[in-house]
Amino acid sequence: MPRTDSTAHQVIRALGDGAFHSGEQLARRLQISRSAVWKHLRRFQASGLEIFSVPGCGYRLAAPLDLLDAAGIKVRLSPAARRQLAELSVLDEVDSTNTWLMARARKLPAVCLAERQTAGRGRRGRQWVSPFAANLYMSCARRFDDLPPGFSALALAVAVAAVRALDTLGVSGVAIKWPNDLWMANRKLGGILVDMQGEPPGQARMVVGIGINVRMPAAAATHIDQPWTDLATQLRDKTPGRNELAAALIEQLLEALDVFAARGFAAFAADWRALDLAAGKSVRLHYQQHVIQGTALGVDQDGALLLDTGGGTQRFVSGDLSMRLAP
Repeated sequence: MPRTDSTAHQVIRALGDGAFHSGEQLARRLQISRSAVWKHLRRFQASGLEIFSVPGCGYRLAAPLDLLDAAGIKVRLSPAARRQLAELSVLDEVDSTNTWLMARARKLPAVCLAERQTAGRGRRGRQWVSPFAANLYMSCARRFDDLPPGFSALALAVAVAAVRALDTLGVSGVAIKWPNDLWMANRKLGGILVDMQGEPPGQARMVVGIGINVRMPAAAATHIDQPWTDLATQLRDKTPGRNELAAALIEQLLEALDVFAARGFAAFAADWRALDLAAGKSVRLHYQQHVIQGTALGVDQDGALLLDTGGGTQRFVSGDLSMRLAP
C-alpha cells in the first residue's frame, strides 16, 4: 500500500535530510503559506520531534529522518518470508497499528508499520509513546485455524522472537520482563501487545503489536512513567536502521507464529527461561489494590507467572497484572 502523504508529512519529509530549509523555500515547494509551514512543524514539535528554528537559516531537524520504506523492508526479507507475507502496509500516521490491522487486513499474514501512532496502546490501556519516525511501531496479523494449547502465552513467544531478531542485528543483552516487555541495561526497550478476534476453540485472528525504542526524543519521553532506554543510547553508531530492524522482526515473527501454531509455547519455553529477567529474584506483583511479594519461579506451560510467596507457589495469569522488580 503506498503512503498517503498529508501536507504536514510533506513538510516534515522536506526536512528529512537534516539540513536547514527556510520557511519561504518550504512554502514555495509545497505551495502553501509560510504560516502553514510553521503550524505543521509546531504539530510535530508537540509530538516530541526536535526541530531547530534559526533566524536567517530556517528550520532543521536535530537528526536526519530514518524513514520506513516498504521496498527497502521487502528486499531484506528472505525469499520464503516474501512469499509468505500477503500484505505489507507502511503508514505515515495511524491511531494504532493493531487497531488498523484488526479492521482492514484482508489477506493474511499481514504487517502494518507506522511512522507515528496517535493512540498507541500498551497493556492495561496504557499509552504507548509514539513520536514520528523515531522508534518502530509494527503489528502482524495471522489467522489460527485451531488455537494451540497455551495460546495465552503467545505474547511470551513473540517476545522471544523479538529478541532473536535483535540478536541477528548484533543487539545483545536484551531480556524479557514478564509478561511482554523487552528490557536492556535494566530499562524498558520495548513491549508486545496481542489482540484477538474470535473465541477459542476454533478459528481466530491474532494481531501482534511490537514497539521498540530506536531513537526516542527526550521531549517525547516525558510521558513515560518507568525507566526506559533506546537502541541509540545503548549502541551509538552501531544502531540498526529502522528498515533493517523491521525486516528482522518480520522474518523472525512469521517463523515464530508458524511454530507456535504447530507446537504452542512449548517450543519457546527453554529460550524464554534463558531470557527471563525476573527468574529467582524477589518481585512485587501489583494486582488492582493488592501488592503481592515473592520470588519469581518462571512461568508454566500457559505463560502464567509462578510466584513463591512463602506460603506455597501461586499462579498468576496476564491481564491486569503488572510486575516491578523489588529494589
